[in-house]
Amino acid sequence: MKFLVTGAAGFIGYHVCDRLLKAGHQVVGIDNLNDYYDVSLKQARLDLLSSPDFTFHKIDLADRVAMPALFAEEKFDRVIHLAAQAGVRYSLENPHVYADANLIGHLNVLEGCRHNKVQHLLYASSSSVYGLNRKMPFSTDDPVDHPVSLYAATKKANELMAHTYSHLYNLPTTGLRFFTVYGPWGRPDMALFKFTKAMLEGKSIDVYNYGKMKRDFTYVDDIVEAIIRMQDVIPQPNPEWTVETGSPATSSAPYHVYNIGNSAPVELMDYITALEEALGIEAKKNMMPLQAGDVLETSADTKPLFEVCGFKPQTSVKDGVKNFVDWYRGYYNK
Repeated sequence: MKFLVTGAAGFIGYHVCDRLLKAGHQVVGIDNLNDYYDVSLKQARLDLLSSPDFTFHKIDLADRVAMPALFAEEKFDRVIHLAAQAGVRYSLENPHVYADANLIGHLNVLEGCRHNKVQHLLYASSSSVYGLNRKMPFSTDDPVDHPVSLYAATKKANELMAHTYSHLYNLPTTGLRFFTVYGPWGRPDMALFKFTKAMLEGKSIDVYNYGKMKRDFTYVDDIVEAIIRMQDVIPQPNPEWTVETGSPATSSAPYHVYNIGNSAPVELMDYITALEEALGIEAKKNMMPLQAGDVLETSADTKPLFEVCGFKPQTSVKDGVKNFVDWYRGYYNK
């Protein structure tokens, strides 16, 4: 089949393109290659995707001319939409970037799918949509109406926009709420990358909320496996569904939302211990208060995901962190 992967030069996007190409699909990747983080890292990922079945276009999702033209010309079978302005903290200082990439960009993808009869749109949502929710584990049956960052609000908006297009135009859409993804080729703004860099340079690491946080850390290969399986699970309309009796994760329209997480929350200090063991270095810890926009704990209920695709992420933090460290040392010759 012919896939569009948005954010192809990104952390998850690169891994997804690689898997699709190895499975024999034709892949068109787009990315705006912005300088939110080191562009050379994005370019290095793209360089690894050299294949006769891979085409790359440098396009901004918010471009109202280039996006419709791309969809009209390429006639994609399916779309995996992973591009977004990432990061909770960055959204506190640069809110308008999130409106452009995550709202207008998402709308342009929906419009492209609608006008070109795309079979299935699978898009990245985020565990951050759970916001002030305290019931654990986070379930897609729960309401998500109290985000605590603009990034989270845009991801919730993406789900709402997708539902509208599923309802109005019968476009099958699947949203995947990712839980703290980490692994080789990760982003420099993510904790594991920042910690590793600082520790190898003999610097201290900032540990927020004095380490009293838990995250459902999910290894990138597990995320990609779920994406590859889920693009084949096309949502069907459910005429029996009602707002009063149905789950918010589904609808009378061909719409569904799932969690992808490890379902095994890890204490931040245990995550750091795994990194110390992998590096053979004890971290100098700078204990800090909770940051604006952060949540204390995340935990994913992934039963619905397992029921439809037979897969449950299970890579341990110890193994995943070691794999990242091996990649980091090799890539940066450390």
